[in-house]
Amino acid sequence: MVPRLLTPEQKGFRMKICADILQNIGNDPNFLENVETCDESWFFQCDLESKRQSMHWKSPSSPRQKKARQRISKFKATMIVFFDIRRIVHVDWVPEGQTVNKVYYKEVLTNLREWLRRRRPEMWKNVSWVLHQDNAPAHNTLSVKRFLTKQKITVLEHPPYSPELASCDFFFF
Repeated sequence: MVPRLLTPEQKGFRMKICADILQNIGNDPNFLENVETCDESWFFQCDLESKRQSMHWKSPSSPRQKKARQRISKFKATMIVFFDIRRIVHVDWVPEGQTVNKVYYKEVLTNLREWLRRRRPEMWKNVSWVLHQDNAPAHNTLSVKRFLTKQKITVLEHPPYSPELASCDFFFF
């Protein structure tokens, strides 16, 4: 499942992170209930016909019907979703033409914090929630890391090239 050959350092880092997660679960059996996971995904609208749908009756002398090519339509959207062990927590549809960069991602995190403050006051007061995100470029910029530190948001580390440790990649999408 890992798409790259990992170096011994990367393998060691993965083992360390997995051991840390297991230790957190050992210290607090409800640890996973406090993890808010984040991922982005592209969505395309496709207008496709099955072979059965495209069948038609014709006589031997009638001309062959022309078929349009199947292609992806012009609709394309990006969704940033946050979810926990129970449900989807927050969804952000990225406006058309907007790139998910550090500035935009900080706005999304601010919206997530506000959502948690209003709807999960117990997690908000205790600052007991943990953010799990992959290693997307917007997530790893220095300004985003400073923002997370300033807001006292704990981040669950994610080793590079480890899709099996990203619950979004594993089952959500």
